[in-house]
Amino acid sequence: MVEDLLNNLPNYRLIHALPTPSPISAIAFGHAGHLFAGSDDGSLRVYDLSSFKVCKAIRGLPTEISSVCCFKRPGSDLRDVWLACGRQAYSFQMESEKLVQAVSDATAVIELCDDEEDVLNELALNPGKYLAFSTDSGTVGVVDLSTSAITRMKSSHSSICGIVRFVPDRPREIVSGGYDSCLLHFDFLQGTVLSRRDIPPFPAAGGMSLSPPFIMSAAISTTGVMAAGTADGRLWLGFGGEKGGPSKSTKKKRTRKWDGLNPDDEHLEKIAEGPIVAMAFSDPSTLTVSTLLGSIKQYRIVRQENQELQLAKIWEGQTRISKVNALIIDERRFVVAGLDDRSKGLIEIWNREGPP
Repeated sequence: MVEDLLNNLPNYRLIHALPTPSPISAIAFGHAGHLFAGSDDGSLRVYDLSSFKVCKAIRGLPTEISSVCCFKRPGSDLRDVWLACGRQAYSFQMESEKLVQAVSDATAVIELCDDEEDVLNELALNPGKYLAFSTDSGTVGVVDLSTSAITRMKSSHSSICGIVRFVPDRPREIVSGGYDSCLLHFDFLQGTVLSRRDIPPFPAAGGMSLSPPFIMSAAISTTGVMAAGTADGRLWLGFGGEKGGPSKSTKKKRTRKWDGLNPDDEHLEKIAEGPIVAMAFSDPSTLTVSTLLGSIKQYRIVRQENQELQLAKIWEGQTRISKVNALIIDERRFVVAGLDDRSKGLIEIWNREGPP
């Protein structure tokens, strides 16, 4: 099976590089033809990917845009957006007549941090229903968009929480990851922890770990496979919540709740020498990851006939980005962004070529 896979490899080619005045801190696809890029200087640019030109923008937000979430509003073509910026989340309708919007044009502004020293890191959107958020203080929370009510989880991370995700097909469950090397799984309506997984340190020479396993990136496939990347270059995969997938665990039967953090159904492998800072699934078995220094690797998760898992690297490339902050992917391309060697912003668009 693996041999057949490796004879049918994909290929990606860099087709365009977009320099920006300020480092890019967050990116998202609008629809297939638009790229939303948030910057350290509090600006957002919307690029038309057919011309690579800016078609819309937002300027004047008070600080770095740390996260971008796009969503479709009925009756609109250009996607609307939620932005994390400092202690607040801002919503904008991008189909405004204005080509360049300002803070005063926001359709909603929600204060999400209790502490004046705290800042938002990531937003995740369940369109039309809930907005999840994570913060530097370790807090994880959810906003009910129909009422603007904020629910903060009763447990938090003991360090920076950079990751939050909704669990697919689980209407009330989210997962977070933090610099405390911990993944937490919540019922966000009750604010309670359903499960957790602490990533163990990597045993280096002499039994000491040179770099703590801070969780720097994460992704969940549409089938419920959880992936997380660590500061010490390891990839953690959790299969306990995989919809329709086989389970290695014989200790207990599957339950109705997502069991994606079950240590009996996991795979942990060192795949890089530096931090894994961004990742995304393009399909349920294909994961693309980036290191801090711009090394991109794409893996296929392969099940052997005996149900043993093999992580097969199917493509590898190197960007010109000096420090990667974000990566997104669809069936046609991947986009990676961050800053160049002059501390300016840089976005690279790589198109897929070869077998699907």
